[in-house]
Amino acid sequence: MLKILLVLTLLFTPKLWAEELVLGGVSLNGHFIQGGLVIGRGLPGTEVSLDEQKVRVSEQGLFSLGFDRDAPATMQLSLALPDGSTLAHRLDIARRDYNIQRIEGIAKKIMSPSEQDLKRIRAEAAQVRAARAAIQQREDFAGQFVWPLTGPITGVFGSQRVYNGQPKRPHYGVDVAAPTGTPLSTPASGIVTLAHDDMFYSGGTLIIDHGYGVSSTLMHLSKVLVKVGDVVQPGDIVAEVGASGRATGPHLDWRMNWYQSRIDPQLLVEAMPK
Repeated sequence: MLKILLVLTLLFTPKLWAEELVLGGVSLNGHFIQGGLVIGRGLPGTEVSLDEQKVRVSEQGLFSLGFDRDAPATMQLSLALPDGSTLAHRLDIARRDYNIQRIEGIAKKIMSPSEQDLKRIRAEAAQVRAARAAIQQREDFAGQFVWPLTGPITGVFGSQRVYNGQPKRPHYGVDVAAPTGTPLSTPASGIVTLAHDDMFYSGGTLIIDHGYGVSSTLMHLSKVLVKVGDVVQPGDIVAEVGASGRATGPHLDWRMNWYQSRIDPQLLVEAMPK
């Protein structure tokens, strides 16, 4: 029988961590916290680097900064402004404490994949990397994000998962429980860069690119209702909830990336409606 135990619960209100910073005419708005996303606005032609990683900037001067689950306490932001001046600023990144989540009853096949399964897993991982590597020149990331569906939150970003007593990698999404077949919508505008009916771990999987390195991944779907290249808008139904892949019951696992850094979707939306 499946058992899920949350050992430590992290409660926070995303808006409490929202912050605005202005540097040399460049505004930064968002969450300066592990798992956070910050939206930057500067003049066209502004150049941006974060810890020596060059950040893509739109023609209108929009860009984003993402802080991984285990981002360091400080990161160096460098700006080269259109007038030729430069600016360096140390960003302070707030630390978070994460849940420990114990899950029992995972099938042996999932815990110890065969050689054939490992070959499939590697091929699917390459598909995911390719879907995220093609950076779309869209500014949807600067718009509003909404919950793809409503329901009980059963898993949170960053929690350390222990499957059948074995510690595994952290959970990088937010889980929302709902019956199989429940329709779900895109969390924000974007373009579909991956649509897969059945991946080994994530089952039915969608990746929606919101532009300039920011993407959403929707997992464990029973039906995928869009295809690669489709442009989606808020309110568009894109899939149905399922329990496919490495799932122990029907739910949506919503994850977000800033390039290869994992960010917390829950920081970008309002509190889950009752």
